[in-house]
Amino acid sequence: MADDERRPLLPGYPNAGHQTTALNNHRGSKLAPQDEEAASIASSHVSISEQKMGDSSVGERLPYNDYTTIDWLHDLVKDSYRLRLVHSRPGLRYKLFALFDEASGWFVAALIGTLTACVAFLVDVAEATVSDWKLGYCTRNPFLSREACCEGKTPLASFTGSDDSTADAALGSWNTEVGADCPAFRQWADTYAARFAIYAAFAFAFGIVSSGVTRLTKRSLPAVSAADTGNKGLDDNGSTRQAVSGKTMYMAAGSGIPEIKGVLSGFEIPHLLDFKVLVVKAIGAIFAVATGLCLGKEGPFVHISTCMGYLIANLLPKYRDNGRKLREMLSVACAAGLSVAFGAPIGGVLFSYEEISTYFPRKVLWRAFLCSLCAAMVLKALNPTGTGKLVLFETHYNIPQYTPMHYAVFILLGLAGGLFGGVFCRLNLLWSRHFRALPFIKRSPLLETLLVLTLTTLLQYPNPLTRQPGDTLIKTLLTDCRDPASTDTYPCQNENLPEIPQTYLAALLTGTLSKLLLTTITFGVKLPSGIIIPSLDAGALFGRSLGLLLLPDLPPGIPALIGAAAFLAGVSRMTISLCVIMFELTGDLQAVVPHMLAILVAKWVADSLGKESVYDVAQTVLGHPFLDGEAAQALVQRRGGTAAALLPPRGTMEDITVVVGLGGKVERRVLERKLERLRGRGLMDAGVVLVGEGNGILRGYLAEGELEFGLRGLGMNGESEVRVLEGQTGQEEEGVLDLSRFVDRTPLSVCATAPVEYVVEMFGKLGLRYLMVSEEGTGKLVGVVIKKRLLAYLNGLKHE
Repeated sequence: MADDERRPLLPGYPNAGHQTTALNNHRGSKLAPQDEEAASIASSHVSISEQKMGDSSVGERLPYNDYTTIDWLHDLVKDSYRLRLVHSRPGLRYKLFALFDEASGWFVAALIGTLTACVAFLVDVAEATVSDWKLGYCTRNPFLSREACCEGKTPLASFTGSDDSTADAALGSWNTEVGADCPAFRQWADTYAARFAIYAAFAFAFGIVSSGVTRLTKRSLPAVSAADTGNKGLDDNGSTRQAVSGKTMYMAAGSGIPEIKGVLSGFEIPHLLDFKVLVVKAIGAIFAVATGLCLGKEGPFVHISTCMGYLIANLLPKYRDNGRKLREMLSVACAAGLSVAFGAPIGGVLFSYEEISTYFPRKVLWRAFLCSLCAAMVLKALNPTGTGKLVLFETHYNIPQYTPMHYAVFILLGLAGGLFGGVFCRLNLLWSRHFRALPFIKRSPLLETLLVLTLTTLLQYPNPLTRQPGDTLIKTLLTDCRDPASTDTYPCQNENLPEIPQTYLAALLTGTLSKLLLTTITFGVKLPSGIIIPSLDAGALFGRSLGLLLLPDLPPGIPALIGAAAFLAGVSRMTISLCVIMFELTGDLQAVVPHMLAILVAKWVADSLGKESVYDVAQTVLGHPFLDGEAAQALVQRRGGTAAALLPPRGTMEDITVVVGLGGKVERRVLERKLERLRGRGLMDAGVVLVGEGNGILRGYLAEGELEFGLRGLGMNGESEVRVLEGQTGQEEEGVLDLSRFVDRTPLSVCATAPVEYVVEMFGKLGLRYLMVSEEGTGKLVGVVIKKRLLAYLNGLKHE
């Protein structure tokens, strides 16, 4: 490749590598005439999010001023031009490079899956060992988990405490310990009180460690949302107000799925997918799950895999320099996260498609399939569970057929799961808005963690079921007591008696209630945490107790399995992907139809109580932007209206409008003033619109980032005039700064009288960053709609 072809468009600019000189010098002879317009569009949006977000202030009262967006259409054009450039050069070397370019997506997908599985193996093994330290240690090797220490013996057996403890004797079967039939695994103490004290001490220590490492990812975005701006910034008359600092985020806290949904919908959250976040998320998840809190590591695995996808994809310019292409690979990476979390490669692909991604073409589907497959293969080879199988909770109940009574109970489980899901989302929203809004809680996330951990320890430790880790509890509750190898488990010891003890039923029911309560107040703490395992635990506890009471002819593990799926469906609103995940978790094909029935009923009931899933609620609480096209259409269809309802205030339009004469030139001081206005308003995704002198007809759009770079990066010679549109000759003029190459000369527009549904559809399906609004009949520009303005409008409809 010649030196002039390798030279970047914007020398010295950190993200200037998006285009080559052939792209930039589109007025020269290197471009065919039909590529002139494509080059204009491609070069009009250099990805400069980091620089734009450096020192923005808050102005116009729009939500999500903290975030920038990508423009899917412009990135599509840029990638199309890149492809033409790559595949048009003659010679063997360039042919090989073109082949590598075509195959690179597959290589990246396989590498993401492989490395994600390696991280998951380390997290799984470490978490299992650390979690068991609360109960005891392995005398052969303290770094072995309880299950590995027992060398094939079931770790689910139980026994009653020593007779020399009055308290133990009084507790009876409630004083059940797990794994006591394994001499190699020794408990820390002999008395109940001492064991509880050591358990609590380890739990608090793990919570402090997890919270401490999570706080290392604390970041502040450069602006704040509308709710916090008050009257600061710039008003419609142009008066200056004081700017405010950005909101604070802990990048490794939570599951990460709400943030990833926002990123995949086209928004950018700086540092969310950094290598530091990956490491902290993995370490924090180990100790967070080990505390015994009602949380899981499945959501963090999705965040970890997405970080891995981001880091690997950024090694290639085709992904690093194109937001659209990068998000394709992030969708692929999400599939690997759930694949390694549950050993469910197909379910992982469907989860990425159904729950997380907003853009999922066929090529992404196949690459996600490969990524998930590689993750599953490597994890199976590493064998973190010691079973050599991907299936975590293998069950074979061998039921010949289900009766109408069975289906009635499955429907009842679906009703309960939907009710729990709907109520959980509302209560968690109230808890987040009120309790977590208290000043002392906001100032100290560790305090909230310790308070929730205290309540969790007090409620869960006395119960022999909830004392176990979440994944172990599910395995216990899915036990088939007809299997001779399972007769020494705690459920089977009680269920095989002539009469089921009341204390056992009480353990199931109180365990259900405690899981429901604790999951509600735990989700959202500033720790790496997920919601999937706690939901499965609550559903399995309720399902097994209901099965014992209503279906004595059916193994109680079956209603436990169906209840687990129903409760998770009510919380997450997953359907097809959840059904496949449950099948891959258990390997029980006979349970597919009951799963489908319970999951559908749970979703219907939960949707009747509120359309938002737990991840939607988390996005609302955290203030993350997300444009759901279908939900937005449902809102605007009930309300109606036209595109005129989305027009910005008069002051905003005055600040962003530049009148251009026939020569296509503007005085530099005019653009400097417009840039300051934009920065003062905090419209970080906005730009200036170029209109014709006298007629107000749209001539083009110049984004804020490109305008700032052109004036302060390229225009250092003090030119008094700036060319923003092509003149008659198209030649460079001495003393004139040429920014015409950055101008989008064909921005999409819509008539002001068009239904607002048009606008929603265009933003949702095309992924627009901005849309011009013109006057009917005359074509005169009357406004510009950016994505954040549309979101503000939709938020207003929600609260009407």
